[in-house]
Amino acid sequence: MTRAAVFRDAGNPSGNAQFGAIQALAPSLGVEVSPINMRDASEIERAAAAFARSANGGLIVTGSAAATLHRNLLIELAARAKLPTIYYARYFVAAGGLISYGPDFADQFRRAAGYVDRILKGEKAADLPVQAPTKYELALNLKTAKALGLDLPAPVLARADEVIE
Repeated sequence: MTRAAVFRDAGNPSGNAQFGAIQALAPSLGVEVSPINMRDASEIERAAAAFARSANGGLIVTGSAAATLHRNLLIELAARAKLPTIYYARYFVAAGGLISYGPDFADQFRRAAGYVDRILKGEKAADLPVQAPTKYELALNLKTAKALGLDLPAPVLARADEVIE
């Protein structure tokens, strides 16, 4: 893969930040990245079809409400164009996506409960530090990999937190 289209919500500051981080790393991997804004379904379809016309491409779906809203469309477009795609959350893989790597949301919810406890005991919410995720999960869908003609290496399968067959 030498090209990646990055689906992002340009109206959300985190969408631009996520794209910026990917864009900064891409040259060291020899990958050219292109942003695709997720405003509506027709824009997503047009941009994905245009991107899929050239070879050696893959997709990256960044975290946003727009990605969740268009989850089924994103998975369908990736399958139709036979493009390997990485998502930010496991539920994309459970719905037929190829691979996800992102924060373990259940762990974040558990940690949030600790914050609620501290606030209820009198600490000011403004005094509590912002906490970044500390636990990430990797999920793979073998049926999707097979449909794409991909043979996932054993070390990748061994590292996965969940393999969907």
